[in-house]
Amino acid sequence: MKRPVLLLCLAGFLAAAERPPAPDFTLPGADGAPIQLSRFHGKVVLLDFWATWCHGCKTEIPWYMEFSEKYKKKGLVVIGVSMDDDGWKVVKPFLKEKKMKYPVVIGNDDLGKKFGLSEMPLTLLIDRRGNIAFSHAGVVDRDHFERELRDLLAGPY
Repeated sequence: MKRPVLLLCLAGFLAAAERPPAPDFTLPGADGAPIQLSRFHGKVVLLDFWATWCHGCKTEIPWYMEFSEKYKKKGLVVIGVSMDDDGWKVVKPFLKEKKMKYPVVIGNDDLGKKFGLSEMPLTLLIDRRGNIAFSHAGVVDRDHFERELRDLLAGPY
């Protein structure tokens, strides 16, 4: 049985040799097309667990939308994982209202456990090899997080 990922990297990234592989998943996006995490190997993935009722999540989402556009050409992919119990019924109107352009899937308790979800928001950075380099529960410090993100995008892993 795989243990859940539980990493709180407040002072920076885990060393490359210490990074656990990100659990893979395939879930439908808002348009019904499947989104598979492992498909993004070779890219840096910002994986954001959120919900429409989460105030901290609502603070971070505009930042992640900005990062998605700003760093796309450097290899960043942002994926949102909504943990809303009502699923697409509440998420699709939220996506439209916020004009979210990055892919979003609906998560479940099993997926949350695999990533060590204990509170939201939960933000992870997955390196180009598909390993978890950074995980933070609660609202990130925007400036610090962006520096960490840029460092990960600039490095080989």
